[in-house]
Amino acid sequence: MTYYKKADWVQEQLGKGEVVIVDARYALNDSEAGRRAYEEGHIPGAYYVDLSQDLSSPKRPDGAGGRHPLPDPAALAALLGSMGISRTTTVVAYDDQGGAMASRLRWLLQWLGHDGTVYLLEGGYAGWVAAGYEVTTDAPAYVDNVRYDYELNNAILVDQSYVKSKIGQAGTVIIDSREAPRYRGEVEPLDPSAGHIPTAINRFWSEGKHTDGTWKSPEEQAERFAGLSKDDEIIVYCGSGVTATPNFFALQDAGFKNVKLYAGSWSDWSSNPKNPVAVGEEEKA
Repeated sequence: MTYYKKADWVQEQLGKGEVVIVDARYALNDSEAGRRAYEEGHIPGAYYVDLSQDLSSPKRPDGAGGRHPLPDPAALAALLGSMGISRTTTVVAYDDQGGAMASRLRWLLQWLGHDGTVYLLEGGYAGWVAAGYEVTTDAPAYVDNVRYDYELNNAILVDQSYVKSKIGQAGTVIIDSREAPRYRGEVEPLDPSAGHIPTAINRFWSEGKHTDGTWKSPEEQAERFAGLSKDDEIIVYCGSGVTATPNFFALQDAGFKNVKLYAGSWSDWSSNPKNPVAVGEEEKA
């Protein structure tokens, strides 16, 4: 089963009332850019969610929890319900950041125990526009008759102390999803220290896509993670728990069953000066 839908399929769903579309555009260097872009034009019927305001909770002054701590689940569930999303609703999410923000929403829905299918729009909003489909500035109405009854799936979530306990342990693989220079500690534009969690291997999240921006097949994703055992526990992280989510789903697509997200990621890890830091390359898995 593919979890990535092309624009023509999404266009066919408009007006049927069977699918809820969510716009998750967000620029990490401009927190208001996503909302401005939505107000300037979006897919008809799409609701907007903001990474900082809706898909995260406020940052702590000491940096614990990272730059994008997980949102309060009750607040997120209430927002989803107001969009007409219940636990069985089919959802299509899109962004213009290669699918990273939409994947964050998809992961959060899996964390909430979502029973419906969540698709990502191939090509994002730019692909929709390039296909010549309708855009609008009209915002859809919110509803008060839908309830999202969540049941947290904490089996897919780990914290700093858990990750620390797994360093060097047989049967666990830690994957850093950031670009290689950040992983190696050569640059660090955002967080307190440069480098990576000791023993972590590097699989840049964007390499889960073809050069034309489409997502790789399950077989192609499996090639990216060749050498890892399907019996292993896989922990993925990135800078702040956003761009690791495409790798989370790529691993699931490739057949890995025990995949977990370290949601605080490097921004949480590096906020604790007592945590060990590695630089350079690790032995390839």
